[in-house]
Amino acid sequence: MTVPRASGHPTRPHRIAVLALERVLPMEAGMPFHILGQPELPYELMLCGRTPGPVETHNGWPLTATHGLDTVRTADTVIVPAFRGFLHGAPHDAAAALRQAHHNGARIASICTGAFALASAGLLDGRRATTHWRHADDLARLYPKVEVDPDVLYVDTGNVLTSAGVASGIDLCLHLLRGDHGTAVANAIAREIVAAPHREGGQAQFIKRPPTPSNKTGLGATLEWALTHLDKPLTVADLAAHARLSTRTFARSFAAETGTTPMKWLNTARIDRARELLETTHATISHISQTCGLGTPANFRQHFRRTTGTTPSEYRQTFTTT
Repeated sequence: MTVPRASGHPTRPHRIAVLALERVLPMEAGMPFHILGQPELPYELMLCGRTPGPVETHNGWPLTATHGLDTVRTADTVIVPAFRGFLHGAPHDAAAALRQAHHNGARIASICTGAFALASAGLLDGRRATTHWRHADDLARLYPKVEVDPDVLYVDTGNVLTSAGVASGIDLCLHLLRGDHGTAVANAIAREIVAAPHREGGQAQFIKRPPTPSNKTGLGATLEWALTHLDKPLTVADLAAHARLSTRTFARSFAAETGTTPMKWLNTARIDRARELLETTHATISHISQTCGLGTPANFRQHFRRTTGTTPSEYRQTFTTT
């Protein structure tokens, strides 16, 4: 696999502790290692238990934690994957380690019901957070100081992040990677693991899909076509015409398949393409704004800042890989 050079290689790797609590779900525990553990990335991932040694999984077989809570306390990022027994929160020693890591300045993230561990440590008090939609009511009931959003894929409040169930953990890990090292690196990893390169955290968590999807009704071909025509002033009517659907039917089908609206999806695609061009080419701002269909350079800068919180020039300086 060829991955663009990650920007800003530190003198030491960024240390990520994956805290596996009893009856951890092995799929969620493995996600950070599969996505962030690529040898091209400047991360050091460590599987941690309350003590080093075997940790029982939900499936009945053990994982071997090579580190304990001391590593959690001193990590740069801590990720807590889903675990059964989450209604009881994290054990006291694990909750204390999470609080200490957060106090030390670590970034704390959870996948699925791992949010209950963060909540029991008090790290979600006064924050917006999410978890698997099936357990969102329990999170809100047990931790009334948490602003629970049951409808999104993930929530980023700065140094505390939470994600919904299963596949949303992939989105969260790619989001972390994108924030650390840019879109080109994150997209390369996403292609390698055959995942969507970027799903916005605010997209719907639970999407009702047609009962009998087929190639005839799927919108994949239209989405691919749109990505190759971002320089054009595309409208919902243009996309609907390509899909050979009425505008109303297309909008309804689009929401069912993607969890967002056509124009929001297009805007995200344009900004993502602009990010990649800023990272991997020396193209001018004017050229990128035209290539991505973002209008004049002034309009591009305004839209880019609104979406990313920085200017195109600052973004390029931070994440350039050429």
